[in-house]
Amino acid sequence: MQDTESQLIERTRGGDREAFRVLFEKYQPILFRSVLYTLQDVDTAHDVVQETFVRVWNHRSSLQPHLPLLGYLFRISRNLVLDHLKHEAVQKKLEAKIPPAMYGSGDDPVDSLHVSMLEEKVAEVIRTKLPVKCREVFLLSRVEEMSNAEIGRQLGISVKTVENQITRGLRILRRHLWHYL
Repeated sequence: MQDTESQLIERTRGGDREAFRVLFEKYQPILFRSVLYTLQDVDTAHDVVQETFVRVWNHRSSLQPHLPLLGYLFRISRNLVLDHLKHEAVQKKLEAKIPPAMYGSGDDPVDSLHVSMLEEKVAEVIRTKLPVKCREVFLLSRVEEMSNAEIGRQLGISVKTVENQITRGLRILRRHLWHYL
């Protein structure tokens, strides 16, 4: 006989990873579709859903077996989506801060042209190829020179998520800029 949702929640409260996995497999697809519908970005929707379940696991002791878990998951994900939308505004402001290339009068014009082309390509890849959350984290790290912990606190995400987003951004940049390297 399969456990009821209340039993799975109670087991999860006690740290049972298998019970949590069952709940994850049951609710992840529903939650993902809901978040994707709102954000219209697959990568960001995956990030929000992942962070939702991370928060549930981290705060599992406060789960209430008599309350429906799906409502709790929707509330957490809705708050994360709202946070994401707020941070998009910050990200757009940061993009505007990417400084134009500056050259000294003694620079070789050919080298200057190559550097300028590379900087334009890097800015284009950051603007068009990085997923929104990844771009926001990457710009805070590389332009604002914030530490991973500072970024995590500002965006309300874990340091591990910050590290993953920076790694992801660098991988995408390498993939699109390989011929310059």
